[in-house]
Amino acid sequence: MTKSILITGSSSGIGYAAAHALTARGWRVFASVRKPDDKARLETEGLESLRLDCADTVSIERGLAEVLERTGGRLDAVFNNAGFGLPGAVEDLPTEGLRATFETNVFGLHHLTRAVIPTMRAQGHGRIVQHSSGFGRHVMKWRGAYNASKHALEGLTDTLRLEMRGTGIFVSTLNTGPVTSKFRLNSIPQFERWIDWENSADPDRYRRELLRHLYEDTGPAPFQREPDAVIRHLIHAVESPRPRPRYHITGATHIAEGLRRILPQRALDAIAARL
Repeated sequence: MTKSILITGSSSGIGYAAAHALTARGWRVFASVRKPDDKARLETEGLESLRLDCADTVSIERGLAEVLERTGGRLDAVFNNAGFGLPGAVEDLPTEGLRATFETNVFGLHHLTRAVIPTMRAQGHGRIVQHSSGFGRHVMKWRGAYNASKHALEGLTDTLRLEMRGTGIFVSTLNTGPVTSKFRLNSIPQFERWIDWENSADPDRYRRELLRHLYEDTGPAPFQREPDAVIRHLIHAVESPRPRPRYHITGATHIAEGLRRILPQRALDAIAARL
């Protein structure tokens, strides 16, 4: 029987690459997106697409119901890939902006995860793959909302993984470093909506440290990889009989994990403050 997977955030980047790669491997892929134009575009490329907005619980439930109707009530895997960043200093971050970030990056993901578990329990197996980040275990300046949302996701996912032991449902986390995508471009509208940087305590610091990197393509980040570097780990997570609990992806995440083991927090802070 053909295996099925629901992928959120499939319009570009890692989700888009994953949808095509798993389709090529014989999976029945449901590539979900928020915008009708993206759905139409993916369908012209031969993908089975649907609309699902992770910030809207009604949309999540309708999207999953549509998938289960198409599959006859089965779903072998879900890849929770959707998410966005809201750059800016924590002191300038409105609570509503933080709440909006959590709505997609945490609450929507959690809602979908809970919704698929009864189906996976009934069929006796399933794979839940959560797309976290290196920032789920480490932090950098200007990324407070994103850092916080990924740290929250880490806590929920680690707990869920323990609770699913013995059910046939495996839970894995992808901790990715810099990967080529539209993440920077997609974060600009969030920044402009929520961050009043010109009236911040130090607008010159924004000019020196954030604005150019946000609005200009300054080239690949150190250790940046293409989405394919993530896909091979995703394939292992959904196909291996013994998927790993966690996958560190790109050199940046491996280096950060190594430094975390050997350096005290003051030293780690000093390094992060220079980045």
